[in-house]
Amino acid sequence: MLVLRTARLDDLPGIEPLATRSPAGVTTLPANRDSLYRRVQASIDSLAAEVAFHGEESYLFVLEDTDTKALVGISGIVASAGFKEPFYSYRNETFIHASPGLGIHNKIHALSLCHDLTGNTLLTSFYINEPLRFTQWSDLLSRARLLFIAQWPERFADGVVSEMLGVTREDGGSEFWDAVGRRFFGIEYQQAEFYCGVRGRKFIAELMPHHPLYVPLLNDDAQEVMGQVGPYSALAYDILMREGFETENYIDIFDGGPTLYAPVRGIRTMMESQLAKAQAGEGSRTPCLVATTRLDDFRACVADVAFEAGQAYMPADVLNALALQPGDTVRFAPL
Repeated sequence: MLVLRTARLDDLPGIEPLATRSPAGVTTLPANRDSLYRRVQASIDSLAAEVAFHGEESYLFVLEDTDTKALVGISGIVASAGFKEPFYSYRNETFIHASPGLGIHNKIHALSLCHDLTGNTLLTSFYINEPLRFTQWSDLLSRARLLFIAQWPERFADGVVSEMLGVTREDGGSEFWDAVGRRFFGIEYQQAEFYCGVRGRKFIAELMPHHPLYVPLLNDDAQEVMGQVGPYSALAYDILMREGFETENYIDIFDGGPTLYAPVRGIRTMMESQLAKAQAGEGSRTPCLVATTRLDDFRACVADVAFEAGQAYMPADVLNALALQPGDTVRFAPL
């Protein structure tokens, strides 16, 4: 059985291969043990903290095969994007250039560096092994985070964002980065993403131009990939769009991929989730995401559940996998 749970320090040997296989653009999963250690420790500290308002907390989850104890996926949440430093994006804007005397009125597409999305909750670090992509397990890995937010709303913002990886070339480079970032940083796309994951985003403010970039001045290849979802993010994009996320007016400053946004009150899994008392039993069942309501031992899995009078009946092995006793409260949502 595959079970999502919060990450522990002894998971590091299993997390490292996942981080190594994840694309360069997943900056929250750098192939660097010290950085991964800090991420896991930050999650442990956040779970132990008393929180009345979202701040610098971050949470990391792993998807474990309980039969083999192997880790097959990872995902995370940052309670408040840009808490310690601005969360940069490019905002799509339209400037008007007009000359009444010449009878010319032009609308010009421009990109403005901004940190409008700072303060929103950020979904991060999504990676699942290839054989499990586009399955119920990838839904579990992504959407269980939404059940976590629904259970402890005081720990998170009223809006949730997620950055999608943009289109890259077969050699790992990015047309958008080459046309914009590389001109000011003088480094390759993958190196820039690695620096971002290991050193943070402060260097962006130091080197990136703060004046608007006029899109017509970019080459055709760079313009073509703006706002486009790369193959790696197709899975995350599909899941979140089904949840009610939308592509707002923002793109990533590195590869030009879109940033998705949804208000908490509009996210499907959170709105459809309910609480019930877990029981072992049979009945006419519905496939569901089922999560515990224990902050110190949050777990979630996919299970067939039967509902009756506030009771959620599920197979005994599901209760065991989630470390539940009959009568414990669970949060569930339709798969």
